[in-house]
Amino acid sequence: MSDAVTSDPIRPADGADDVEAVILVGGKGTRLRPLTLSAAKPMLPTAGAPFLEHLLSRVRAAGIRRVVLGTSYRAETFSGYFGDGSRFGLEIDYVIEDSPLGTGGAIRNVLDRVSAPTVMIFNGDILSGVDLTGMIDFHRRQQADVTLHLTKVDDPSAFGSVPTDPDGRVQAFLEKTENPPTDQINAGCYLFQRTVIESIPAGRVVSVERETFPGLLAGDARVYGYVDSSYWLDLGTPAAFVQGSADLVRGIAPTSALPAPAGDVLTLPGAVVAPTATLTGGTALGRDVSVGDDAAVAGSVVFDGAVIEAGATVTRSVIGARARIGAGAVVADAVIGDDAVVGPRCELLGGIRVWPGVELPEAGVRFSSDAS
Repeated sequence: MSDAVTSDPIRPADGADDVEAVILVGGKGTRLRPLTLSAAKPMLPTAGAPFLEHLLSRVRAAGIRRVVLGTSYRAETFSGYFGDGSRFGLEIDYVIEDSPLGTGGAIRNVLDRVSAPTVMIFNGDILSGVDLTGMIDFHRRQQADVTLHLTKVDDPSAFGSVPTDPDGRVQAFLEKTENPPTDQINAGCYLFQRTVIESIPAGRVVSVERETFPGLLAGDARVYGYVDSSYWLDLGTPAAFVQGSADLVRGIAPTSALPAPAGDVLTLPGAVVAPTATLTGGTALGRDVSVGDDAAVAGSVVFDGAVIEAGATVTRSVIGARARIGAGAVVADAVIGDDAVVGPRCELLGGIRVWPGVELPEAGVRFSSDAS
């Protein structure tokens, strides 16, 4: 078992030229609607850049130069932004998944675009501080067929658990249980030898958790877990998305793609903030955002062109592109879609989501929801 590691995004791995990366970004992001109605989840603005740009910055810092993106939903948005990758110091290729294939099937689907003997695979919605170079070194030392990043969580009963022996060799892949034998869970980052990918059945749905990994154990393959307690967050819900962005802004989560030094607030060019407004908690303001007098924005993500009028309060929320929050409105733990309008003195609380273009009335109407 590896010791707990640090989240160093700079130190390159020795000989990383023989490692390529695959990032799976094909999901529809239904738990993040309405944000994902107009953009794929990894392309959502997160701490001033698409989330995927933060992940790619860490891949490049680990010494990996070639990346294959396994896309499906809104595939054109990825190639339109990242192109061939040269602007980011990478070589990026794209594979479109015509129908859902599961994680294992998606990995097998990109096989003909990778040539390196070792492939590092990422779920494209995980924000992690794992030491990628340390994980590559561990994989090599163990001469592993597959190495999984395993992270320790306070409540492993909500996940499948992955016990390992003292050397880090995986003993089992267990489903969710009330009394798991370990606090280690699959963290969504893997190193595969290319020969293992070749063994995954092609052209059908394959689950790595239920089929590939148990099959490898049954065949006595060398499957190891790289265990650490670094930063880890699944950005699948609006609350987690907001937290992840704020953690990136404040430097709690590692990235080399912040457009400004880490701090309590990130403001992109063109944003105008009134002198009496208050911004805190890792808030990120997009381009051409306007924040009025005495408004307060805490721990929130505000997309390009949004307007927050005088005296409004926005807390732990996402404000879509060109949306307008009326004077004196209160928005907390909510998602406001692109071009939506929240009337003056409205209150939107507790997980409510406003779809793009919707206009809510004025004069103190209160909306709340138990949705997460």
